[in-house]
Amino acid sequence: MTEAPQWTERFVLLYFSGEDGRARVPEVFPAHHRYTSEFRKRRPGELLLTGPFAEPAEGQPGAMNVFTSRESAEDFAEGVVASWAVRTWLIGD
Repeated sequence: MTEAPQWTERFVLLYFSGEDGRARVPEVFPAHHRYTSEFRKRRPGELLLTGPFAEPAEGQPGAMNVFTSRESAEDFAEGVVASWAVRTWLIGD
């Protein structure tokens, strides 16, 4: 009999930057980087991965972050971006 897969939950924060998001990176990145560093100090180990998508696509998220809990993903988003969604991601063993 095959064992049921063991899943590890992670929470993906997808956020949308708007049409001028890429153009504004040089302007907003220093503040965003500071916020990310402060978040990591305040909630160590909860933000696992962060970064933009290589090629922007209209109507699609511009970046994603991976967190250990939905609460930490939502906390991060509320301080940074206006339009976002959190999706549960199951990682198999």
